[in-house]
Amino acid sequence: MAISSLPPASALVPPSGLPAISPSRGEIGSFDYGAHLAALETGESRSGVQSPPWRGRWPAGQRGAATLHALLVSLFFLSSAVHADAFELKPFRDDLFAYPATLSSANNGAYTVIDYRELRDINARDEVPERRVHAQYVDTGVRKVQKDLLLKTDAGDVRHVAVGKTEGAGIIMLYLHGQGGSRKQGVDDFSFGGNFNRIKNLMAGNGGLYLSPDFSDFGDTGAAQVAALIDHYAEQSPGAKIFVACGSMGGALCWKLAARKDTGGRIDGLLLLGSLWDESFFAGPAYKRRVPVFFGQGSKDPVFPIANQEAFFRSILAKSKTYPTRFVRFETGTHGTPIRMADWRGTLNWMLSKTP
Repeated sequence: MAISSLPPASALVPPSGLPAISPSRGEIGSFDYGAHLAALETGESRSGVQSPPWRGRWPAGQRGAATLHALLVSLFFLSSAVHADAFELKPFRDDLFAYPATLSSANNGAYTVIDYRELRDINARDEVPERRVHAQYVDTGVRKVQKDLLLKTDAGDVRHVAVGKTEGAGIIMLYLHGQGGSRKQGVDDFSFGGNFNRIKNLMAGNGGLYLSPDFSDFGDTGAAQVAALIDHYAEQSPGAKIFVACGSMGGALCWKLAARKDTGGRIDGLLLLGSLWDESFFAGPAYKRRVPVFFGQGSKDPVFPIANQEAFFRSILAKSKTYPTRFVRFETGTHGTPIRMADWRGTLNWMLSKTP
């Protein structure tokens, strides 16, 4: 495999600073990987989604109603049970990206309901709602260590953006976009409330590497391309822990990677953001290794109804009460809400404490 540079990464962001790819565009179609993936207007606000709910096959789960004690809140959102020699990400603007109030919790804190409010968490946070976050949420200095690259693999060329250490990284994080997206989405500093800028800064500031790739599809070819990308950078950073976050239909690739012998035996955590489920996970190597799984879902997601994802989360715990999995429900949030609201640092530090 050979890697080469593309035009400067700064070209990925229009001169205006507005997103090259709108967060309200084309995020998903169907759970059936082989089905036609129709384009969908996927906004972060309730009115931004122009599609009726997709009907899943899981029965609706019951929402946890237990009150969360203050100590449990602290334990849930910070790294828990960290061993003395465990790697832990240092903060980056944690006060600005902290979760809003917890409404309820269940499963000993593994399932949490967060108070999400559009007026506060989009309108007050963004200078231009859903397009450009206020300046205090971003640090664009991280672009100095951002490169637009091309990796040639047996599965095809993989264009990707790399932020941070491409060799000798202690942690590697990938973001896989949904239907209609591209590698540009995962490195846009100003969309989704600045949350992509935060993960870029967290990786670069902690000796890590962040990757946002293009891929051909959400099937076996796309999975092979992402697997080759992971293999390449894992060889450059043999001691790195590897985590994969999947937005929307990108989740199809998360599950395929978990099922593969190579990546399923190598990755250390999966983050499903406004995404789907896959029962074949239980037969794959990632499940057998007890790889941590995080779910973030808006309660009003019309593409992948939350009841389906909640039921799958509960099925994991039904098989093993101690399996390292967490579910954060953003009350009143829609399809793009988890990408905006997910606490990267809190989630990754928890995963780092639970890695196989």
